[in-house]
Amino acid sequence: MTRRLFGVQRHERVLSELRRSGSVRVRDLARELGVSELTIRRDIAALAERNLVTRVHGGATLPTQGAPPRRPATRLTIGIVVPSLDFYWPPIVAGARAAAAALGVALQLRGSSYDPDEDRRQIGRLVEANQVQGLLLAPNLDGERGAEMIDWIGRLPVPTILVERQPPRWTAAPRPIEWVRSDHALGCEIAVHHLHQQGHRRIGLVLSHGSPTSAHLLQGWRAACAELDIPDATVVRESVALEARGHRRIMRDVLAECRRSAITALIVHSDPDAMSVAQFCAEHGVSVPDDLALVSYDDEVAHLAEPALTAVRPPKHHVGRLAVELMVSRLIDGDRRPSQRVLVAPELIVRRSSMSLVRRPGMFESVRF
Repeated sequence: MTRRLFGVQRHERVLSELRRSGSVRVRDLARELGVSELTIRRDIAALAERNLVTRVHGGATLPTQGAPPRRPATRLTIGIVVPSLDFYWPPIVAGARAAAAALGVALQLRGSSYDPDEDRRQIGRLVEANQVQGLLLAPNLDGERGAEMIDWIGRLPVPTILVERQPPRWTAAPRPIEWVRSDHALGCEIAVHHLHQQGHRRIGLVLSHGSPTSAHLLQGWRAACAELDIPDATVVRESVALEARGHRRIMRDVLAECRRSAITALIVHSDPDAMSVAQFCAEHGVSVPDDLALVSYDDEVAHLAEPALTAVRPPKHHVGRLAVELMVSRLIDGDRRPSQRVLVAPELIVRRSSMSLVRRPGMFESVRF
């Protein structure tokens, strides 16, 4: 049975959840706290009167900093096409929906894949049906076809904003390409500095194979290592998806390279691979964090690991929210508003996996993989 909370305690819980995820739903809070939905609505109303939250249909969001975006005079519909409807992207969609609800805007959501042809098909369906006045897109921009995709997007008949994607600084597209994304390079720098403060002087990086985030993480890792004078011989490897063959062999290779290079800390993208490293360490007598500290990048399920993983949390909800607000601003102001390119800073969530109380140097020598 849930312990009954006083009003002030409920308000703190609401604000804590908002700071964690960016939005809350009345139904979920009522169930979690064991009170009626009416009670939660009253709590949200009280917080809104103090400008601590913004009320939206069915819940609340964090208030927008500075002047609130203007609501459009007519009903607008914005299309959003994301490459996945499960891992990583749901918080971005939730943020977009929260902003749309606050601004009285409708969203048309389409799921694609990481295939440029499927991206074009889903985008084309929205445009050809005249269903939307603007588009939020996360297309595959890898390789030679990336430039073709940017050029094609720039010629669409409606304004577009890229989400968690960044084209080159200059493109041949007929109109400037706007974007909003997490500053992943900064996130990796934050992780390196955290591990350095914990006494680590050789820090490795494990990247997810094929992820558009990898290049940004590598950039941030190199910048932080150069600033802190961490040896550039530190290992950088690419992991593969959990279901791929040879995954355990790759984990073995990663830890063997850690031993050879005297690495005492790893930053791993993403959570599933970081959890695999932690599990492999446990199976082979390598203590996390005493022998090897771990920081995950994404913080989707990092708290479920044993030990709970310190993680860099990209501001996914806020990226989705900002994308909608930028699009509404574009649709209202048109070409009078300068094009914008927005980076949003991640945050570090410190947990047990990077906070060793007893460092055990040299333990890898007695471990067999």
